[in-house]
Amino acid sequence: MAKCAVCDKNVNFGNQLSITRSHISKRSTRTWQANLRTVKAIVDGQPKRIKVCAKCLRSGKVTRA
Repeated sequence: MAKCAVCDKNVNFGNQLSITRSHISKRSTRTWQANLRTVKAIVDGQPKRIKVCAKCLRSGKVTRA
């Protein structure tokens, strides 16, 4: 499974609920994928390709090469 190299965000699991007539009738499992982007960033002074979530890119936690 892929995860963010900065904040270690990865896949979450849970239940998908189908609601009919105001009752929860069926539950099925589903996954929520992290919004990962492959970027070239500066890691230990060297440019390197890493997978980073979009939230870390927006907040400026990653310095791009």
